[in-house]
Amino acid sequence: MERKELVIGTRGSKLALWQSEYIKAKLEEVTGLPVSLKIIKTTGDKILDVPLAKVGGKGLFTKELEVELLAGTVDLCVHSMKDVPTELPDGCVIAAMPERVDPRDAIVSGAGYDLTTLPEGAKLGTSSLRRRSQVVHMRPDLEIVDVRGNLDTRMRKAETGEVDAVILASAGITRMGWSDRITSYIPVEQMVPAVGQGAIGIEIREDDEFMLHVMERIGHPETMECVTAERVVMRSLEGGCQVPIGAYARYEEGTLTMDAMVGSVDGQRIVREQLCGDAGQPRALGEAMVERLRALGAEAILAEIRDAAPDGSVDTLLGT
Repeated sequence: MERKELVIGTRGSKLALWQSEYIKAKLEEVTGLPVSLKIIKTTGDKILDVPLAKVGGKGLFTKELEVELLAGTVDLCVHSMKDVPTELPDGCVIAAMPERVDPRDAIVSGAGYDLTTLPEGAKLGTSSLRRRSQVVHMRPDLEIVDVRGNLDTRMRKAETGEVDAVILASAGITRMGWSDRITSYIPVEQMVPAVGQGAIGIEIREDDEFMLHVMERIGHPETMECVTAERVVMRSLEGGCQVPIGAYARYEEGTLTMDAMVGSVDGQRIVREQLCGDAGQPRALGEAMVERLRALGAEAILAEIRDAAPDGSVDTLLGT
């Protein structure tokens, strides 16, 4: 079917719009077609006063976009890959990812603190269980405060002193042109990033031959391989907002290397590993990592989390 225009489905946040405009420019360049954006509000956008881990469910930032994709009202959806569940609706596929940017987490602090210099008892803002687990493991003396809202809102809470610091993905801050507001970057050795962090994913209908060919021209195969390996870990261990899981794969001198972790919500137990695999074999590396993490005790940690929160909420584990 001949196309006269393309429509991107996107969330309405500043970061989501930046990412969609970025993809829009690439599409216009390779297709010569006009491209427009359709803003779609998701469940995750509507719930701003509750930590995502307590909301439960999957696809909080993607489901409504996928409904429109399958209905044919949009031709593609643009996502932050760390928001995309490992199981997609029937008929949908992540067809391309442009080159990933820095996946590390970052500290924003009006007082200039980093993870090591935060005073005892300082308030550190995050709504991520993955970040909470790793921070508390390193700094059990800190008070973790749930913060939600867009990037600017969360950064201002640290810059005005409402909290002493916040942890955010550096990728989003950099994409918005705010990298000068980052106080420090957290090395992967200290904190394993979220699965897919720093990567943008383009979702299309799997039977859309036109878009499949377009995606071949704008995707970055190495980024797709690395995120694929990470998503094998998350899918096999049934991770999501409710489980502290991190995985980060990259190419180092031609070798596919991955760090991954699983932690308890209270940060008392963390299992972590680094493995290397063959180039072009991301699923094999992901599966090897899953087996290694299980051997180190990940399954017991995850079972405890599921037993304590059978409804998908982690209120019990957080003591609320």
